[in-house]
Amino acid sequence: MSPPSSLLPLTTYGIVLGWSVAWPPGPINAEIIRRGLARGFWPACAVGFGASTGDALWALLAVMGAGVLFVSASGRLLLLGLSTLLLLVLAVVFLRGAVRSYVAWRAGAPLAAPRAFDSTRAGFALGLGLALSSPWNIAFWFAVIGRAEVMAAGLAAGALVAAAVIVGAVAWVVVLATLVVVLRLHSQSGAWEVIAKGATGLLMLYFAISGIARFLAG
Repeated sequence: MSPPSSLLPLTTYGIVLGWSVAWPPGPINAEIIRRGLARGFWPACAVGFGASTGDALWALLAVMGAGVLFVSASGRLLLLGLSTLLLLVLAVVFLRGAVRSYVAWRAGAPLAAPRAFDSTRAGFALGLGLALSSPWNIAFWFAVIGRAEVMAAGLAAGALVAAAVIVGAVAWVVVLATLVVVLRLHSQSGAWEVIAKGATGLLMLYFAISGIARFLAG
């Protein structure tokens, strides 16, 4: 059954919002690009799908009102600590991998075999962890669900908007993964693995530092 016409603007708003918040540079997009260049379409999509699942869980908490526990300063600090630790660990893993890939590439050795960390299942878990540990996600979802027109339309409208946001975000994931794989097919070179790992490691480090700076600023 299609949603009532009064809810169609909210649905459109949710899809557009989901797309618009998904495309800016961030740790999830960086990892989607890295996995797409190194491993292909589904490993890249798995990260985005995991992140979208984490967003859906935060959205559910926001709709139910339980997420208010994480809006407090102590709750946000806990999430910031988890998120920063995860980003720093990833930065070390990727930068170390970039160095190893560079040495192998310059020596003419074949590219390293896929590791368990690069599997589709691990990519999903990583995306889920990044989304769940982000201290900004719960604030985002309360802002979305707390809009006056959403609140006035009731709980079902809140759930519909949340689902529409997830649909928009998933659409971006598929588009990004497709574009990256097309690029990969047109340039099979060991240099891509070095660049992807190095750039992703530096971005993870940047996002960890910038997240702390944003928290301290307000």
